[in-house]
Amino acid sequence: MAPADTPAPARASTDAPEVPVPARASADAPETPVPARSSADAPYAPAPARPSAGAPDAPAPAPAHASADTPAPDVVKTPAPDAVVAGGAPADGYLAVFRVREFRWVFGAHLLSLLGLVVSELALTVLVYDLTRSPLLSSLTFALGFLPYLLGGTLLAGLADRHPPRRVLVVCDLVCAGAVALMVLPATPVAGLLALRCAVAAVAPVFQGTRMATLADILGDGDLFVLGRSLLRIVSQSALLAGFGVGGVLLTVVPARGAIALTAATFLLSALLLRLGTARRPARAAEAREGLGGTWSLLRDRRIRGLMLLFWVPPLFVVVPEALAAPYADELGVSTAALGLLMCALPVGTIAGELLAGAVLRPATRVRLVAPLLLAGFLPFLLYALRPGPALAALALVLAGAAGAYTLGLDARFVAAVPEERRGRAMTLMTAGMMTVQGLGMAGAGLAAEFVPVHLVVAGAGLLATVILAVLLATEGRDGADRHMTSR
Repeated sequence: MAPADTPAPARASTDAPEVPVPARASADAPETPVPARSSADAPYAPAPARPSAGAPDAPAPAPAHASADTPAPDVVKTPAPDAVVAGGAPADGYLAVFRVREFRWVFGAHLLSLLGLVVSELALTVLVYDLTRSPLLSSLTFALGFLPYLLGGTLLAGLADRHPPRRVLVVCDLVCAGAVALMVLPATPVAGLLALRCAVAAVAPVFQGTRMATLADILGDGDLFVLGRSLLRIVSQSALLAGFGVGGVLLTVVPARGAIALTAATFLLSALLLRLGTARRPARAAEAREGLGGTWSLLRDRRIRGLMLLFWVPPLFVVVPEALAAPYADELGVSTAALGLLMCALPVGTIAGELLAGAVLRPATRVRLVAPLLLAGFLPFLLYALRPGPALAALALVLAGAAGAYTLGLDARFVAAVPEERRGRAMTLMTAGMMTVQGLGMAGAGLAAEFVPVHLVVAGAGLLATVILAVLLATEGRDGADRHMTSR
């Protein structure tokens, strides 16, 4: 639907104009770059929509040395000409994103790879427990889904920009499929299962960061990108509600190794969709060999570092009530049904908040609401200080989740702040940090609950998060103002 205060434009063709990108003419010929997107210098507004709503980008000229038998080029789909209106506001909200053919392929691949990841995590945890009867090793299997993100996100982040994005995405899916296939073999020992779990988790931030950067290539770096990112997040949150349920049902029908084998197929199908459905694009920084130096240079940029911290701090604290849901339910003496309510409340609120913000609010409004939503998002946690019952606690978590709509405005700021040639690295690092701090947050919550009552741990997390975010927002605001003044 159109934003409430933005009239919908007259409809044009629903098919996106095709922009041919010549394939390589020879083994050493560089790929012709996709036309550059809008400038990434504006720090406080979402990047503008494509400059012309009615005409496609001009085709890139063919290399002078291209031979007559050069294979037919891949086709880059640009956003539909009626998908955006003045100011970058979507004509039909999320529906406009699905009109971009290439995004539909990426969305389908995301569903498959996410399904494979969720089911494999559950099935592998069950398999390790069946083999060892050790709760410690079983829980360690699940925790290993977080820890290698930091390693993969820092050491491998440069791959996202140094190689063509489609190749990176397909290879990551194939690595995951191969690792999962090895888990199925009866001869694989428990240590091997844990090592393979680490391998899947290590390539995950590279895959996710590259996919995020590719969305900006497919949808532009304006509001369609923000809505596309939001859709992928909504699917991920929905997986928290349905994925483990589906995996649990599957495990009642097939053994753990059989369920893991099925997930290998989902990774292969995801690789196939990405290979067939996305266009070939050149590497953003093929000559870059910065290694860890490139990652540190990103973090030395005050503007980028400030935005990274705004992405990283909320997940550190938002996992606290989920990590302590079982102890809190036990503290209240309520049923397992109430525990399920507490576990579902936060994802439900997050999905509702994102859908509402993406469908109703204008892009500029979402950007303005980043600070208020960040500051208000953890205030419902303070209700835990009163040791509320499950219904009231669930309501607090729904409200906290709904405030997660700040991510739509923050995505717009982030994609505008990062240079295009470093976008893959930056988004890989941001993804790795978000997953790593969730693991740290869960561990920290459990440690604190050993010494302090659970309800006070959650309330304290809400208070501490609010204070830290207030400081970060003030610092980020000063950095943005300084950058604006020095650029005049």
